[in-house]
Formats: sequence, structure tokens, C-alpha cells
Amino acid sequence: MSLVAGIDSSTQSCTVVLRDLETGTLVASASAPHPPTTAPVSEQHPDAWWQALRLVLSKVRDTKPVAVSIDGQGHGLVILDRAGQVIRPAKLWNDTTSTPESRELIARLGAAEWVRRVGIVPKAALTITKLLWLARHEPESFARIRHIMLPHDWLVYKLTGKRATERSEASGTAYFSPWLSTWQPDLLDFVDPSVDWLSRLPDIVPPGEPVGTVLPSVGAEIGLPPGIPVSGLHDNAASALGLGIQPGDVVMSLGTSGTIFALHPDPVKDEAATVDGNADATGQFLPLVCTLNATQVTDMVGRLLNVNYHELAELALQEPVRPDRAVLLAYLNGERNPNRPYSRGVLAGIRSDLSRGELARAAFEGVLCGLYQGYKALQRVGVRTDGRLLLVGGGAASPAYRQFAADIFQRPVYVTDLPDASACGAAVVAAAAVHHVSIIDQAAQWAPPMYIAAEPRDERPDVLLDRYEKIMKGEELDDA
Repeated sequence: MSLVAGIDSSTQSCTVVLRDLETGTLVASASAPHPPTTAPVSEQHPDAWWQALRLVLSKVRDTKPVAVSIDGQGHGLVILDRAGQVIRPAKLWNDTTSTPESRELIARLGAAEWVRRVGIVPKAALTITKLLWLARHEPESFARIRHIMLPHDWLVYKLTGKRATERSEASGTAYFSPWLSTWQPDLLDFVDPSVDWLSRLPDIVPPGEPVGTVLPSVGAEIGLPPGIPVSGLHDNAASALGLGIQPGDVVMSLGTSGTIFALHPDPVKDEAATVDGNADATGQFLPLVCTLNATQVTDMVGRLLNVNYHELAELALQEPVRPDRAVLLAYLNGERNPNRPYSRGVLAGIRSDLSRGELARAAFEGVLCGLYQGYKALQRVGVRTDGRLLLVGGGAASPAYRQFAADIFQRPVYVTDLPDASACGAAVVAAAAVHHVSIIDQAAQWAPPMYIAAEPRDERPDVLLDRYEKIMKGEELDDA
């Protein structure tokens, strides 16, 4: 049996899955944690990613894949010196310290022009803001930069010695055009006009083309066969492939952050700056809305109530529905959409009889109401949303997230038994490289079975959503 390996290097952990090359059947999987981190200063040293990768591969050391692909968390800034050594820890997507730099960049070009050029506005999450922050706050480190990478780029570089990226990952930098598939180095002149930026950026590999092969010395170190092809992509693009989504399907991912995205054949340019006009890994587009606060919200409330993951869901689901129940605006560590990086959470509408169940329910609903705003934004820019609503990520296992998503979105919620949609999607890319077929065809062949996990109940989500939007606008809740 020939196997391919898909590796997901996320904020929380590194996961590897091994799939049968011919059938796509899952053969083995393993995971290892990354160092915990949180906003406003959210950093991880890339060496920790490498050690986690070594650990997960050691857990499946008896398997020898014929190809490997890595997907990674987006936007994180990895900088290398002339010798190819990491200069400092990577500033991650949820690091909000570059908020002043974000505001400066938006003011200098204007939000509409950023969208026209690169399909995205440089909020604090994006790579260009982190480069400007580095130039302002750590000029000595900035002066040493010879190579700029994103998290999955660096892991691929470690495996192959090649400095390259692809369009789905590059879309989150704010100096790449998703429709031209080219860097826009003149935008980096806002950071420093004296730098030859193009020489510091990785090559862009076309969809379906491997970056290189595993170096013999590296293969011996971490247990991968030398000479096998290595590919890479962004984690959300990998999830789309792992799920085998079709036009009209909407994917909602519940991890540390929350994302909601869908396939689209054409470029998306949202001047309201809510929808990121990302490219996908196949040559199409993956318009996406990201929120900073998802499962960390329910984790926090579970900790406050001293209950575990399952008990929190049970508390929330057993709580009787009351139209005037408490509503949580879940901006715990700032927020990306809407762009409020310094904001904090708001629990509104509480009364003296606030119960543990009501607080638990507010946590789940607050996360989902935020993502529902993204869903409406996708519809506003013309993205099809008439297919299935697919729930993935760690939060997808929660019966409370499933049921409340069905209630709020008023549509069935589908899930899959895949252990990690992103890692499984990375394996799709590895298999396509071996079979010399398009990634689209390989994803369709390996599309997993989906089943309905929750149906909408006879409730009125408009009441909850109206109350949520009032809090967003700073209005008082008046239930008289």
C-alpha cells in the first residue's frame, strides 16, 4: 500500500494524517501541541513547529509516504538572515500589536485601493503590518532580513531547502494579487522604500506543482523518505479540499479563530473590507471572513463555570429559550471582523436570575452570531451560499455549536468524521502530485461522506440577531 502524508501546522498543534494513495482511506494520524499563545502579543518560534513535526512523524515512523504536503496557519511573519537562520519568533495572525501600523497603512493608500490591488485590507492580522511593526520597533532585526516567509513556507523550506509559496497562502500578506498571482512589491515600499523586496520574497509555485523534494539529510533526521515530493498551501484552502466542497457550500471553521468561507470562480473585491478576496489552491477563489474569537470563548466560559467541554454543551442545550436572554459580544482579545483590535467582550441583557446555562448558551451563540455576520457579508458580495453548511474544526464536535448553528443560520448543519479536514486536504494535494492529476479532480475523488448533525428548530433567530446587532452598534437593550 502506498501512502501520502498531509500535515496541518496550526496555531495549537501539528497533525499528520496518512491516506492510502489509491482510495484516500485514512490509515494513521498523530498530533503534537504547539506552545500556547494569545493576543495581544502572540508569537511562536518556528523551531517549536519543527519539533512538533518531528514528534508527530515519530509516532507514525513505520509508515513511509511517497509524497507529503503541509498546510499552515496564515499571515505569520517568519524572517531569516543571510545564513537562512530564523531571526526572531514569528508574529502570528492573532498578534494585534501592529494595530497602529495597520491604521497607518490603510490611511496611506485607502481601504478601497488596497482592495482593488490585493483584495484585502491590511488589518493587524496581516503580514505587511507585522513587517512595518518590526521596522519601527526592532530595526536591528529588520536590517538583518534576507528572506521573508509564512509558517508553512518555512516548514517546506526546512524539508526541501527551497524558498517558495503558493497563491492561497500568499493571499493573506496584503502584498500579493490573488487574480494576477504575483507579488506587489511596491506596496512594501510603505514599509521601507530602500529595500529590494522582490529578492526577499519566496517564489510562487503554480497550483498542483510541488515545491521540491525531501533532502536526504532532513529525511534521515525526521523519518521521511528522501526524494519524495513536497507541496504546501494555506490551512483554509486545505480544509476546502479535504471536505471536497462544491460551489454553494459554506464552510464554518471553529478553532481558536472562526472562519466562514466558500468557493467562488471569480475574484472578490469587498470595499467594505469584511470579506477577504483570497485565492484558493486550485486556481479559483476562496472569499473568507475571519473572526479572532471562537472556541477560546467557550473555553473561557467553561473555565469560569468549572465544567468540561461536554458539560458546558449540556448546560447550554438544556437552558430554556427566553427571547430576552443574555447576549455575548465575544470580542475577548480584540476583533478582526469588525476591525476592532482593542475591543473587549460585552455581556449584555443580564438579570439577577442569570443562570449558568444562560451564560453557557450566550458563549456559544456569541461566537456563532459573529460568524453569521460574515455569512451575510459573503452573500452581499455575490458569493453562492445555497449549498450545504459544513462545520469543521475543534468546535464542530460540540453538540451545542452544531445545534445553535442550525438554529441561527436556519439550515441543516453537516459534519464529517474526518479527524482533521486541513491535514486531509493537504494529503489531497500530495496525492494529486503523485497521480499527475488536477487538485480539483483529486479532491472530488476523495470527498468524504457528510451527514446532518443538527436541524434548525422552530425558534426565532431574528430576535437574537437583532439584539446582537444592537450591542455591536453600542445601543441599549430594551426588552420592555
